[in-house]
Amino acid sequence: MHERDSTATDEETAESDDGEDETADEETTFAFQSESGDETNPESNAATGAVADPETVDLPVVAADDSSPEPDEIDLSDPSYYLNRELSGLAFQRRVLHEVVDEENPLLERVKFLAIVTTNLDEFFRKRVGGLKQGMAAGVTERTPDGRTPREQWEEVLEEARPLFERQAECYREEIEPALSDAGIDIVDYDDLTDLERGTLREYFESSVLPTLTPLTFDPAHPFPFISNQSLSLAVLTRERPGAELTFSRVKIPRNQLRFVQLGDDTRYVLLEDVVRANLDLLFPDVEVVDTALFRVTRNAEVRRNEEVAEDLIEMIEEVIEERRFATAVRLEIEPDAPEKILEILARELDLDDREVFHLDGPLDYRDFADLTDLDRPELKLPEWSPQPHPRLGRRDADGRNVFDVVSESDVLVHHPYHSFDGTVQRFLDAAANDPDVLAIKAAIYRTASDSQVIESLLEAARNGKQVAVMLELKARFDEENNLEWAKKLEEEGIHVAYGTIGYKTHTKTSLVVREEDDGVQLYSHVGTGNYHSETAKRYEDLGLLTADCDVGQDLVRLFNYFTGHSMYRDYRKLLIAPGNMRDRFVDLVRAEAERARNDEEARIVAKMNRLEDPEIVRELYEASIAGVDIDLVVRDICRLRPGLEGVSETIDVYSVVGRFLEHSRIFYFRAGGEDRYYIGSADWMTRNLDNRVEAITPIEEPRLQRRLEGILETLLDDDRNRWVMRSDGTYDRCRAESGSSTDVHETLMRAALSDVRSDLWE
Repeated sequence: MHERDSTATDEETAESDDGEDETADEETTFAFQSESGDETNPESNAATGAVADPETVDLPVVAADDSSPEPDEIDLSDPSYYLNRELSGLAFQRRVLHEVVDEENPLLERVKFLAIVTTNLDEFFRKRVGGLKQGMAAGVTERTPDGRTPREQWEEVLEEARPLFERQAECYREEIEPALSDAGIDIVDYDDLTDLERGTLREYFESSVLPTLTPLTFDPAHPFPFISNQSLSLAVLTRERPGAELTFSRVKIPRNQLRFVQLGDDTRYVLLEDVVRANLDLLFPDVEVVDTALFRVTRNAEVRRNEEVAEDLIEMIEEVIEERRFATAVRLEIEPDAPEKILEILARELDLDDREVFHLDGPLDYRDFADLTDLDRPELKLPEWSPQPHPRLGRRDADGRNVFDVVSESDVLVHHPYHSFDGTVQRFLDAAANDPDVLAIKAAIYRTASDSQVIESLLEAARNGKQVAVMLELKARFDEENNLEWAKKLEEEGIHVAYGTIGYKTHTKTSLVVREEDDGVQLYSHVGTGNYHSETAKRYEDLGLLTADCDVGQDLVRLFNYFTGHSMYRDYRKLLIAPGNMRDRFVDLVRAEAERARNDEEARIVAKMNRLEDPEIVRELYEASIAGVDIDLVVRDICRLRPGLEGVSETIDVYSVVGRFLEHSRIFYFRAGGEDRYYIGSADWMTRNLDNRVEAITPIEEPRLQRRLEGILETLLDDDRNRWVMRSDGTYDRCRAESGSSTDVHETLMRAALSDVRSDLWE
């Protein structure tokens, strides 16, 4: 891979205290945008509106005379060299929220991200905040690599999350809702309706909504009602007569009803909760409705069970799903003018601290706002994108060759959503299911669609007499029920199903086809970075390798034998497998670059991943930077590493790309003395991926495919539409082109996919 051009003008350097901005075009001048969206000097948080430094720690990396420390003086175990995982996760959510705030995005794209922010933060509170609260309850005081206890993290996370929620609500209230109205999509306040419209809605409520509601009262005769996770609820205070005691009731806003109640044939809507609130007299007759408040409860998803003593893994998973419904509450969202009595009852009965209560002025649940993106308003959306056929797989046997002939000729690299999942990975599995020469198919599935054609292909293969084995991970969080259903269907067809491995989640995305050919049995492999999920493949950026490489195939044979036989191999011919050889192999690759740098050779690492969390890998990268290795990291989400620290990480730049497609692929490049080693696969540089999950990384060895990966990485590093630059304090600045041409990685690769199909030049 080419070395990045580190030339920068004085003006560019002044825009960021990270150091020089790297750009492939010296004539293009860059500005940076803070997470608030204001273009200004990021050195002043007060000026930019950026969130204050999440971690105000003293970094012991600059001596009193401002000279750099000697390498042997640096203690890389010092907590100040490591960012906090949870706070870094919130920093990512601020970058996602920017997609809502960004007026350059089409309106319904902003609405889509409005819903995504809610979904992401719901999961963050369920998993991460829930885990912290569980640790506090268990009395855990062990500190993270950045030096924080669970309680300290919990307190800081709640403090940092509050302005994020408030900005989301403010953006909807002051920007999104008025813009929707200007575009003819009106979300109308109930008070602004005409008498005729109110009468029509009352009839609708009485006939269609009222029968589905179940008021649950809390009084001496009734226990406090169970509040289901993430459900929108209406707290209602009533009394039977003037001066009587107030009675609390909870009314759940039904999820199986349309949230946006349409007024006539127009694109004018009233929110369902407003309809319910306005007609409570029909639900509570003969009593006075004194006051109401909308609220929403989030519960912990970290329900842990000891799988080693569970007699039946399926039974254990079913119990975990059930237990989650009753898990500890970790957050209460409520209207800002909620009556004190309602607040007091909810906080007491849900056992919530005041810091866990978020008063938000606006709809409390934006997930359903994604429904608005289904409106036929193309002028309010990004241009539609249809994944393209892969140039080498798109001819559909027109030349008499099947998919196995193509892969036998040379490896095939597929790139979603630029290439069609149906025409690549799905075609590979379909062909295997129906090819009379195929003897066996094996697949490892972490997540898949509820109407998965991948599973249907495996079922078809079994019906056609193939030996089929499926590793189906039952512990894929929030997908357990879906995977349980598929497991039952697979077993009904006589397919060998493995449900996971004791102590590990199986996260690898691999499949293996065993085919009888004239010269003997041939192995065909797929190793991917993303799930076997046809729908997410249209929105998530992922890579996959289709290969007839015998060594890769034999490595997968060993891996699948481990899934069904629970006998772990540690040595593999080519693949990097966790928890086998992956960690050691990555450490060796990083150290080899560091050694070349110490010998004054060119040394370079470029790594793209979702998260960089593992302290040991961070330390190895620091050591490599101290040695002089040029390192670029494209980390979408969490990053523990602090770039740009004098004497420690001066040669490391960290970027995050957030845009139209979710950057999900993992790509690793090492210059390796000019040999150019590339890898792709399922694992991030996280402790859980390297030590506690089953993962697979494959080398990409063919020069044509290496050039493709080089082009992808360089386009990411040149992007000035979606790319954010990380500062050493954990905050981010958005890179924007002020003049000259602009690069959008997603637009660039979409154009390339269209061009490749027409020119047949992809490989």
